[in-house]
Amino acid sequence: MNNTGHPAGDIDAEVAAYLQRQKELEARHLGKWVVFHRQEMMGTYETFEAAAADAVARFGRGPYLIRQVGAPPVILPAAVMFQLSYA
Repeated sequence: MNNTGHPAGDIDAEVAAYLQRQKELEARHLGKWVVFHRQEMMGTYETFEAAAADAVARFGRGPYLIRQVGAPPVILPAAVMFQLSYA
């Protein structure tokens, strides 16, 4: 387990689930944002902010993957945490 209480490989499983569906997602949702949690796609969103707000509301601190379909992956340091601007 990592220091968040989640198995360390969880985010890797989310990335693998995204990659498994990547071609389908690019054909149907190019440019949209998606959230993967427990290796399932939980929704598509117009903006990162909408995806993040929904993910935080539904799943708390995660882990989950937020990715823009068709964009190269962005690697953020582990210390970066999304915070709602109106919270």
